[in-house]
Amino acid sequence: MIEPDFLHTTRTAYDVWAARYAELFANGLEDFPLDRAMLGAFAAFVRADGGGPVADLGCGPGHVTSLLDSLGLDVSGIDLSPEMISIARTARPDLRFEVGSMTALDIGDGTLSGATARYSIIHTPPEHLPRVCAEFRRVLAPGGHLLVSFQAHDDPSELAESFDHKVALAYRWSPDRVADLLTATGFTEKARLVRAPMEDERQFPHAHLLLTRT
Repeated sequence: MIEPDFLHTTRTAYDVWAARYAELFANGLEDFPLDRAMLGAFAAFVRADGGGPVADLGCGPGHVTSLLDSLGLDVSGIDLSPEMISIARTARPDLRFEVGSMTALDIGDGTLSGATARYSIIHTPPEHLPRVCAEFRRVLAPGGHLLVSFQAHDDPSELAESFDHKVALAYRWSPDRVADLLTATGFTEKARLVRAPMEDERQFPHAHLLLTRT
């Protein structure tokens, strides 16, 4: 299968930025209480359903993977960037980290109890997002939980709006349209949080969608 150009561009850019990115998130998510709350809710739903394997998709240097581990989940991390994975493995050698792409995950059908995609869809061109959503559903077992986070915009007539990201071209997404796409793919929305930007963030709202695979 020929790899889409955007994957090569994104991988190369994050390989260059990996060390700096890890520094920026060295304290995990201590400054993001609402984000931590949504990750906590996600973890609680997975544990309540008996636990099972969870994948942190687009894990970067592993800060969210580490948090999910502390919340009692059997979690592993996957990222497009080999440099990110190298940093994550060094920081948390007790956890599993692998290089991979959300467009074609090396995970068996229906094997996960949960998956997170924290800001990992933002570099996906809109025409490729349905394929990524289909992969989310494929790897999750029925009843499995999904938490997707992204920079948002408030025009429901447009799925995505591009913006200049420090690392690579990125997209803000309509929470309503992303939720509709995931629902059409085979998910049921359980909750959503749209928060204002924090002091050091761009002046964009941030959305977190919590869904269950039907």
